[in-house]
Amino acid sequence: MRTFVYTSHPSRVVFGSGTVDRLREEVERLGRQRVLLLAAPNLAWASARVREALGDLVAAEFDDAAMHTPVEVTEQAMAVLRDASADCLVAVGGGSTTGLSKALALRTGLPQVILPTTYAGSEVTPVLGETRDGHKITQSSPAIVPGTVVYDVDLTLTMPVPLSVTSGVNALAHAVEALYSADANAVP
Repeated sequence: MRTFVYTSHPSRVVFGSGTVDRLREEVERLGRQRVLLLAAPNLAWASARVREALGDLVAAEFDDAAMHTPVEVTEQAMAVLRDASADCLVAVGGGSTTGLSKALALRTGLPQVILPTTYAGSEVTPVLGETRDGHKITQSSPAIVPGTVVYDVDLTLTMPVPLSVTSGVNALAHAVEALYSADANAVP
């Protein structure tokens, strides 16, 4: 028997088809009224759907999320967040958008609602990888864990097949990686 320590990082999970329609309810459940909507440049279709679901709760949008969460991009998003006086982060997309949301939450303490469109799983972890001066820095904190994750299977059905395959393989890699991690434990 191996000795281990396990710390639970609870997130509220809303799963199903059409669950994006429950997004406004989830933000209001958090007592929030001014959303900064985060997305990547290639996700206009998903942003439009989320914007429609949130209605007048959207105070501002930032659609320049980038791979590996460059600190410069996070600083740009911070300026938009401050200008809008946003009190909640809603991110739609893959790991780039989720990473940006986590970076902003770490800096501000704002609650996050994540709508993944890929299968990586970053949306339920306390880990953030950021790129500064060309070097990736990884950190972990309970403040990084999104409070609510809305899985709308309809958002993943429109993923191009090559991206779906890559995303699925990435999810499998994360699962295998967890088997030999220094923090591996017997809790599923």
